Amino acid sequence: MVGKNENDSGSEKPLDLFLKIGLDEKTAKNTLANNKVTSNLTAVIHEAAVTGGCDRTVGNLLYTVATKFPSNALVHRPTLLKYIVSLKIKTPAQLEAAFSFLDANASDNLKGNDFEAACGVGVEVSMEDIESTVNEIFEENKAVILVQRYRTNVGDLFGYVRKKQPWADPKIVKQLIDAKLYALLGERTAADNEKPMKKKKEKAAKAEDKATVEETAKPSEEEINPFLIFPSPEENFKVHTEIYFSDRPVLRACNSKEVLERHLKVTGGKVFTRFPPEPNGYLHIGHAKAMFVDFGLAKERGGCCYLRYDDTNPEAEKKEYIDHIEEIVSWMGWEPFKITYTSDYFQELYELAVELIRRGHAYVDHQTPEEIKEYREKKMNSPWRDRPIEESLNLFDDMKRGVIEEGKATLRMKQDMQSDNFNMYDLIAYRIKFTPHPHAGDKWCIYPSYDYAHCIVDSLENITHSLCTLEFETRRASYYWLLDALGLYQPYVWEYSRLNITNTVMSKRKLNRLVTEKWVDGWDDPRLMTLAGLRRRGVTATSINSFVRGIGITRSDCSMIRLDRLEYHIREELNRTAPRTMVVLNPLKVVITNLEASSVIYSDAKKWPDAPADDASSFYKVPFSNVVYIEHSDFRLKDSKDYYGLAPGKSVLLRYAFPIKCTEVILGDDKESVLEIRAEYDPQKKTKPKGVLHWVAESAPRVDPLKIEVRLFDKLFISENPAELDDWLGDLNPESKVVISEEYAVPSLRDATVGDRFQFERLGYFAVDKDSTPEKLVFNRIVTLRDTYGKAVK
Repeated sequence: MVGKNENDSGSEKPLDLFLKIGLDEKTAKNTLANNKVTSNLTAVIHEAAVTGGCDRTVGNLLYTVATKFPSNALVHRPTLLKYIVSLKIKTPAQLEAAFSFLDANASDNLKGNDFEAACGVGVEVSMEDIESTVNEIFEENKAVILVQRYRTNVGDLFGYVRKKQPWADPKIVKQLIDAKLYALLGERTAADNEKPMKKKKEKAAKAEDKATVEETAKPSEEEINPFLIFPSPEENFKVHTEIYFSDRPVLRACNSKEVLERHLKVTGGKVFTRFPPEPNGYLHIGHAKAMFVDFGLAKERGGCCYLRYDDTNPEAEKKEYIDHIEEIVSWMGWEPFKITYTSDYFQELYELAVELIRRGHAYVDHQTPEEIKEYREKKMNSPWRDRPIEESLNLFDDMKRGVIEEGKATLRMKQDMQSDNFNMYDLIAYRIKFTPHPHAGDKWCIYPSYDYAHCIVDSLENITHSLCTLEFETRRASYYWLLDALGLYQPYVWEYSRLNITNTVMSKRKLNRLVTEKWVDGWDDPRLMTLAGLRRRGVTATSINSFVRGIGITRSDCSMIRLDRLEYHIREELNRTAPRTMVVLNPLKVVITNLEASSVIYSDAKKWPDAPADDASSFYKVPFSNVVYIEHSDFRLKDSKDYYGLAPGKSVLLRYAFPIKCTEVILGDDKESVLEIRAEYDPQKKTKPKGVLHWVAESAPRVDPLKIEVRLFDKLFISENPAELDDWLGDLNPESKVVISEEYAVPSLRDATVGDRFQFERLGYFAVDKDSTPEKLVFNRIVTLRDTYGKAVK
């Protein structure tokens, strides 16, 4: 017997029930933090009649039912639970197959034979069958396995077996694959244990080589197309969500076939999404993910994406922000189907609010913000909640006409003050603000709230997929409640994880404080994760989109993305697109004693590592004269075996030019500071030193090289998650911006313009800043050459 029921279990606490079905204590407690899952799992345990406990394997399957069961097929859930408790369905693979079958046959009478066949009920896969399939898979992939050895993706092999034997015991499959690998390859060798990063130097920039690497790596379907997880518009008749009330039946929000048909007729069956920023600040990299999801889905499905300004708060919105958002959206590579404003719909929103009152779903309230907060905390109804409909209609009209003072009345939705979801506590729909609107002018003195306007405008614009971050998940109930109350078309809502990056802050409030209190140099400070700041720093839109695509569209909301992962994608692109050049940040003068002062020898320097010899545009000229400059850090008074820089009596190669040998060192009065070096060059290049240095030379006698300014940017905050600190401003990194004003550069950089990007050899990637003048160029460091993320993942 798998489980037992107890008559007195009705009063048992959810935590005790969860522990009895075999959940570990951490999972059980985490479940309690999610009201929806807690409610679902409690119901599932009672439906399955296992309140007295059950086997852990069964309990895990019940937990999966509570979190993943298709909401449009709830009528069939008791039947599935009987199969689980009786051990007819006993593996995750069978359960996933059951979900798929029930999702596709939600409204039909369940045909037992078809269901059992789809879920592998009664199918027993023998050890011999599994072993035969594993042998077959290894034979098909033997050549690749012999090349990749223990770097072979075992997950792929597992997937191939599962396609042929979907009901095989996964533990046995894993054991057989491991045994087969050992039989074929033998013991692991030292080479097998080496990190793949060792091959980094062989990773040539040749296009054909890269194509070969990409062909051997087989990304998953979701990596190729992350938008596969979203349903088509035609499927939008299924139950979106369940809304539990304290005093009435469960609301299973969905579109009727008639409503969906009208919607599809208007849209032509196309996907319609929207990117809805508030015009109250500058966009940051989190908005880049939102753009990728909203515009990306529409583009992938051949649909349309609105750029909709969510402009319901006239006090915080500015034309500056509106213009910035439109510009940044274009820079990021996205083209809106249409640009709209929530304020475009103010008349329709007002008329629907009147209708909401008429239907008994809204009322005019006179509580202060403090009273509303207190009553919500105590789950108490407003004293004005049950006032007559006609009275609320008259008062709402007074609000619209400006008869009532600001702060003396609001329109609230009549939802459920006893709900477990605080976003159902009679949210405010309208408030009075005697403030002109940047877009709508002075026509209105009442303005809709986000919670009221957002879902209605989604419906009015026939949005098929309303996509937002996970912090809005608890608002889903209110979203669908309102559309259902008004009888409007309901878009498909889906939440994804918010983008959190280490060593920065991304809340608008904190960003605004950094800017207004001048902790940084404006919204486009290159240290900020605003898109304007990243652009000014020299980061490209394509590398940001590549980064966002790489992290995926998931619902996992418990981790922060390391900053070096973003830098990896930036570096990958700049490695391909940024021409090389030479700059010396901390110049040390070297006088070449065996070269005449009037002599200047020009060498060809490569802009690209694999520059073809017959392509003149892939080279630039660098002058070599009797005065050159190297980095101070590339010279030591004492040499050592592991040091490849210059030292007394030692030779190094000046990149693209000649070997030089240090013959004399000029010291300062303290006998330690190096002021100047004397050296001889090898015009025949017979010397073959190991060390190679970047350098810059005078292009004419006693004429300094091109002087530039360089700004070295680093992490803005010391801690990985400064937002969680009480004194987060105290965590600012004092070394986040270092300005060096007297660097030397090769003459070819003189023609660089704002936005041009380069790799300063051995130093990093840099871009020309907008502060540049004809007299002096200013360069921002985009990223260093060092790649910590690439090494970690490989």
